[in-house]
Formats: sequence, structure tokens, C-alpha cells
Amino acid sequence: MTNDKNMFPGAVIPYGTWGSSFFPTWQTSALAEVNIGQFAGEAMSYIMGKRNVRQSEIDYLVSGSTIPWHWKFWGSPFLSSTGGHRIGGHHLEQACATGLQAIIHAGSEVNMGSSDVCGVLTFDRTSDSPVGVFPERRTYERTQVLADVWDNFGFDPATGNSMIASAGNAARKHKIDRREVDDISYLRHKQYFDSLESGALDNVLVPLEVLGVQGKPIGKVESDIGTKAISLETLRAQRELDSCVTSGTQTHAADGMATILVATPEKAKELSSRPEILIQFVGKTEYRTSPSMMPEAPALTVEKLLKRMSLGLSDMVVIKNHNPFAVNDAIFGKLLNFDWAKLNNTGCPLVWGHPQGPTLTRVTIEALEEAVSLGGGYVLVFGCAAGDVGIATIFKVSDGGLK
Repeated sequence: MTNDKNMFPGAVIPYGTWGSSFFPTWQTSALAEVNIGQFAGEAMSYIMGKRNVRQSEIDYLVSGSTIPWHWKFWGSPFLSSTGGHRIGGHHLEQACATGLQAIIHAGSEVNMGSSDVCGVLTFDRTSDSPVGVFPERRTYERTQVLADVWDNFGFDPATGNSMIASAGNAARKHKIDRREVDDISYLRHKQYFDSLESGALDNVLVPLEVLGVQGKPIGKVESDIGTKAISLETLRAQRELDSCVTSGTQTHAADGMATILVATPEKAKELSSRPEILIQFVGKTEYRTSPSMMPEAPALTVEKLLKRMSLGLSDMVVIKNHNPFAVNDAIFGKLLNFDWAKLNNTGCPLVWGHPQGPTLTRVTIEALEEAVSLGGGYVLVFGCAAGDVGIATIFKVSDGGLK
């Protein structure tokens, strides 16, 4: 590893100052009953307490979600208040890229000197997502009703196609074989369940109690409810919904939150549970591909980023992605001549679900934990987002960097 590029010289991620809820499938847990923003703010406070980080250490908050929630107008200032700490901040969203974008924005805030410790809080609830009524004078109805989750996934206003159609289109374009896609999904499920059993995710996932409006417990989220092991025979037998896409080779809607801190190198020494570990931002890019070809965007984005950074996939110690369709991984392997079995060693959203806002935050946390367990190195995190967009970031984990 000879590349010494550093996107944010003044910002690092303090090891261990992170955590994610489990992601229960929509309508399967007590998260379906609460204001997800308030829950996420309170959960962040709880998680940081478990990491021995006082809320008063955080001086700015970047939050991210994609589905409207009650009091969303008040954004990050409201969310920080739910954790008992009044600070400023801003809210952002970019579909499934939200989690990674929020981490990058936090790095920028710290690097430019406007914050010493910036919190990142991402969340979404697909359960009972709101329905909006929009005045629309260009239509004969004069109003249009939009179910925020289901209608957006079913219709891209720029192309008229659904998300699943983009997977089918991309599979046909790249001549992806259905059996390969089934094999990918089977392996991804095995990686996830093996990691749970080994304890590899113990420093990432935090069981959380859910409180009702009276402040009384109404449930506990302590597993990715709805995520089940699946056999290769079952995958082979499933009906195609579009080319190479079945219910077993795509992700599912879910609820959840994930949080992480970004800090100056000096503050990171104080906050990290292992201050000898240095986590730096190396580079980031995005790429928008052809209409209704979303699953190929991540591969093209990674190709662009690696070229800019003068790095190769062989330089990465961990490679992890947001893959709503197993087709994504098949195309990535084909375009970059890479063995997809080397992706997502500790699990991925294809298996544990898709609450959008926190999805890539959890992916990033899992990737960084895995890199630490392997002794450090370059970490590649990437994924796709609505609008046929890909996003990719490289981090560098070093041992002995913070003394």
C-alpha cells in the first residue's frame, strides 16, 4: 500500500464510535409503531453511551433519511434534542446512497474546521410509510396521491420504469446467467449467518428496546427479524419476476437506524476505544449510468474511483456494497473481472434488508470492523441509488496511527 492520498486530512473516524440497530423487515417489529426520527435520536444517545462517548462531545449532527417522518421539518436540531443535547446540523437524503453521503458530509464539516466531533445519524422506517396528496395542475385529476415507498420503487419519473425493471434490463444487457445470480444470493445468506454465529457483528449491531408514547417498553429489536436462511434448491425453484430477479435474489423493505462519529485527529484520540487505530478518508466519487440500468452503476463508479486513486481491487483488504439485487454483484464481477465471492464477507443488504437511509452506514461500519480484525488496509464501500447512480468511497485503516 503505497498510495498516500487523503481526502480529508483534518478528519478521521474514531474506532468504535459507531453502532447500528438490527433491521427488522417492515411491519414485523415495534419499530412500526414509533416516530422513527425520535427513536433514532434516542438510540444514538444510548449507543454512544455504550461506547463511552458523552453526547456533549458532539458539536454538530449530519442526519439522513429518505422517507418522511413526523417533525422531519425540524431535522438535525430536533434529532439532537431527542438525545438530550442541543446542537446544530443539517439533514440530507439521496435514496440508498444517503448513509455514505452523510458520512462524507460529516468528514467535510470536520475537515473544514467547522466541527471537532460530528455525529452521523441515519434512519428510515418503511413500515406504514406516509401517503402524500400533491396538487398537480398538469393532470386532469388535479391532484395525485403518492405512497412514498412503494410508488417510488415502482416508478422512476425520469424513465417510467420500476427499480426491478432496471435489474432485469441490466441482466439482459450484460448476459447474466440466472444460476449465477442464485449462487450469489445463496452465498450472501451463508456469509451473513456465519458472521452472526461467529460474533463478527457483535461490535456493530446493538439490541435496542423500543418505547411507546407513554415511555413504556413495547418491544425489543434484537435481530434482523424476517431474515431467514435459504437453500440453493429453493432459490432455483423461484419464479422470475424479471430477468434473473426473484424474491430470493432481491432485498426487502425494513426499518432501522445506524450512527457513527467523525472527528479531528486530536479528538479521535480521546474518543476511540482503541486510539492506536487510524481510519482515514481516501477518496470518493459518483457516476450516473444509462436510464434504467442502475445495477451496473456501482461497477462503473468503482472503476472510476480506482483509476482516480491509482489503486486496484487487489489493494483492498475489504470490499463491501449495498446490493438490492444479486444482479448487482454479478455485473460487478463481470465488468471488473473480480470474484464476487470475495465481496461482503460479513453480510450485506441483499440479505439483512433495505431501510434506505441507514443501509450504507451499516455497510460502512461492518466494513471498518472487518478491516480492523484483519489488521488494517484499504476499505472499499460502494452501492447504487435511485436515478441509476453509483457511489463509492475508499477508507484506509491503519494500526499505530493515533498515539
